[in-house]
Amino acid sequence: QVQLVESGGGWVQPGGSLRLSCAGSGSIFSIRRAGWWRQAPGKQRELVATIYVGGNTYYEGSVKGRFTISRDNAKSMVYLQMNDLKPEDTAVYYCNTYPFQAEYWGQGTQVTVSS
Repeated sequence: QVQLVESGGGWVQPGGSLRLSCAGSGSIFSIRRAGWWRQAPGKQRELVATIYVGGNTYYEGSVKGRFTISRDNAKSMVYLQMNDLKPEDTAVYYCNTYPFQAEYWGQGTQVTVSS
């Protein structure tokens, strides 16, 4: 059974940076396109970024130029470097394959951006 474990969230002031990590069991991220999603209070979960096995990336418009998704296929890890964070980035961040598999969702990691 696939397990995804996110880490690296926390509190940061506007303009700050965080790096999120996602560990995928069973080498899942060695062979599958991966993505990061986020869910803010009272809102639906939204796609933030994706990355193919070969490295091609996609970013949602509001994070383009600020966030960078990367992966380590050998370690089955996916990362999200978040720079110039804004209060509207506050959310629980989740990783998954892309397209997502509902049974893969983990607990997520909370990111809070405030002064």
